[in-house]
Amino acid sequence: MNKHGILNSEIAKILADLGHTDMLVIADCGLPIPAGVKKIDLALKLGVPSFLDVVELVAEHMQIERATIASEINSHNPKVQQQLKANLTEASFSEVSHEEFKRISHAAKAIIRTGEATPYANVILHAGVIF
Repeated sequence: MNKHGILNSEIAKILADLGHTDMLVIADCGLPIPAGVKKIDLALKLGVPSFLDVVELVAEHMQIERATIASEINSHNPKVQQQLKANLTEASFSEVSHEEFKRISHAAKAIIRTGEATPYANVILHAGVIF
């Protein structure tokens, strides 16, 4: 049993398997999961675990080069958008429409589904390299 870090074995395995530019999505409970993309479902009830709690923990253990968000978050969920950018200070950010976000998520290695129930609380994390 792991003493430190992420205890969820599926998330730990995905992080260990990521290569440069591979994508990992952290999503609210409403984002559709494309067929063929691994779903790691953490949702217990509305709000638990929160999107930001999961982002913060994953960011501690993942080399993140870039983050992609839906532009709609700016007007529909600015508090989460600001906290997300504060948590991912080393990543550059890009914005796409929510429809484009969903299309891009088809290429993700996995989608981590949280219990978040606020609009557009989704992010695509693009893996960087540690050297």
